[in-house]
Amino acid sequence: MAFQNHTGWRRLINATGYSWAGLKAAWRNEEAFRQEGFLCAVLTPLALWLGHSPVERSLLIGSLLLIVIVELLNTGIEAAVDRIGPEHHELSGRAKDIGSAAVFVALLNAAVVWVLILLT
Repeated sequence: MAFQNHTGWRRLINATGYSWAGLKAAWRNEEAFRQEGFLCAVLTPLALWLGHSPVERSLLIGSLLLIVIVELLNTGIEAAVDRIGPEHHELSGRAKDIGSAAVFVALLNAAVVWVLILLT
């Protein structure tokens, strides 16, 4: 298949399809993504109820979405590393560990945001 350089609406439609396929693949193949998706589904209505202002609601929900974003990036890193080969390599392990650490930091960020907003 030849590379086609779509622009305008066609590019937007294609990009939306690729994004949807990525979300479906992450949901189907990654337990952590499903767990974090459920966490967002449960906590988002709670954030709307507990947040006293639009800024607080945005911070509460945004911190949850950041977890999902970082998990998607981590999943992409893991898939790319696994594509290279199954044998253990120091750099492959480091890449996966750093991706995992990024998810941990996003979770920690969400916890701090929620605690600070809910305690004030």
